[in-house]
Order: sequence, then C-alpha cells, then structure tokens
Amino acid sequence: MDIIQRRGFYPVPQGAPKTLGVEFSGTIESFGSESHNGFKVGDEVFGLAYGGAYAEYIAVNTKMLLHKPKGLTHEQCAAVPEAWITATQALHLVLGFVEGKSILWHAGASGVSIAGIQLAKAAGASEIYATAGSDEKTKFITSELGATAAFNYKTQDWVSEIKAKTGGKGVDYIVDYIGGDYFQKNLDVAALDGSMLLLGTLSGGKVPDADISMILYKRLRVVGSTLRSRDVEYQGRLRDRLETYLPDFESHKLKIYLDSVLPWDKIQEAHEHMENAKNSGKIVCTIV
Repeated sequence: MDIIQRRGFYPVPQGAPKTLGVEFSGTIESFGSESHNGFKVGDEVFGLAYGGAYAEYIAVNTKMLLHKPKGLTHEQCAAVPEAWITATQALHLVLGFVEGKSILWHAGASGVSIAGIQLAKAAGASEIYATAGSDEKTKFITSELGATAAFNYKTQDWVSEIKAKTGGKGVDYIVDYIGGDYFQKNLDVAALDGSMLLLGTLSGGKVPDADISMILYKRLRVVGSTLRSRDVEYQGRLRDRLETYLPDFESHKLKIYLDSVLPWDKIQEAHEHMENAKNSGKIVCTIV
C-alpha cells in the first residue's frame, strides 16, 4: 500500500493526511478533546491510522490505540496492526472462514499472509497453501508458518500443484493481492462453492481473457475489500479483536516476523527492498 500510494495510484480516504504510513508504535505525547479511553500521557502504545505514520508525531483516534505489551518491542508492535487486522478482516469478517475448509494465501511471505496463515491454522483450516517468489520464501512458509505446501510461482505451476495436492478439488478460500494476472488461475483452482477475496491488484486491474463461466458453474463468490476506507467503528471492532491476540504474541503462540529494522534515513532502501520482493515479514523503520 505504501508503495502504491507513493506512486500516486492509491485512493487515500477523504480527510486522511498525504503522508505515508498507517501503523506505528510510540509514546503518547498529548491529547485532544476526545475521550482518552483509558490512556494517559506517557503510555507506550501502538495502533492503526488513516495515514501519517511516516513522521515523528501522529494524530490518531484513541479507539485505534492498544497498550504495548511489556514482552514486545516497539519494533514488533509497529509491525502488527495493519497486517493482523487486515488478515482478521479477510479471514473472518469477509470470507466467514469455516473450520475444516482449505485456503490459499498468495504473497505468502507478506505481512498480511504471514498473519493470515497463522490465523487460518488457529481457526482449524484443513489445508493451507501459499505462493511466493523464491524457494527461500516457500521454505519459510512451510517450515516456520506451518503451511501445508507453498509454491514458487516463478518456477512452478501452482495451479497444477494445488490441484494435484487436493485430488482435483481445489481450495475453498483464496486471498489474492495480485489481481489481473492471477484472476483466471484463481478461478481454475477454486473449489465448488469457493470464495475468492481480492485485496490488491499488484499486476493490474484488467482481465482480458477470463472465462467467467467458472464463477457460475462452480458457484463461486468473488469479493473485493479494503481496510483503510472503513470507518472508525468498523476498524475499532477489528482493533478489539486484535487486542485478544496480545497474550498469544507474548507467548509466541502467534509470531511476529520482522524482515528488517532500518533507521529513518534508510526509508528509500526499505522501499526498494520491498519493491524487489526480497522481504519475508515486515520492514520497520525507526525514528529516534
């Protein structure tokens, strides 16, 4: 999202600052006139914003703040809100995940999919598949995250691989950020009565030659969703759910994966690292 916004292609919500960044961790400096919601000056917190996190200070609704657990660093906390809230929204609110079903997460080493794979496992998924752009990432997804299988989209035909793994059935749920290039392939690999959720269009938003009859004959549900454009009440409900994960983060039942932590003056390097799809996990920049 940060890269797309930087390039001028992300529709920033009305009233949101143009400054990049939606997740952060830090210390409360002062309050406005709204309710403090149990927070006080000096509290160590982290949270989600509509924008402006690439800065020394950020103004944010207290409904979107969480107290930083003592067992987690600020860097770990900064890597949590957008990824884990988006994954929760995708899996539970939009898809309505049902225990015992199978799921495919594209961009399996991204922050959202790392969270989603763990949440799907905790929710009782029968099989969890993922795609990624290197053998190193596919190994990370299976050995570290516990996915059933992961496929290198550069060297493997992931549609054929998943069909073989599932005996031709396909998968019940698909979470996709790629868009145009994957649309037909997603239809091919979807199971009967399956659901496909589009969270991004990294390869473009146009699909020139899709056979949409599969949507009809497979009785598929295709839906798109965003988080940033949702109102505070909606995001606040997800924030409350995220708060229930905090003990599991501290006990490492749910794991936060940091690819790298860089100083603020290396922000360009951070973006280049992400644009080249070299990261497994979140990239965090610190301001001191």
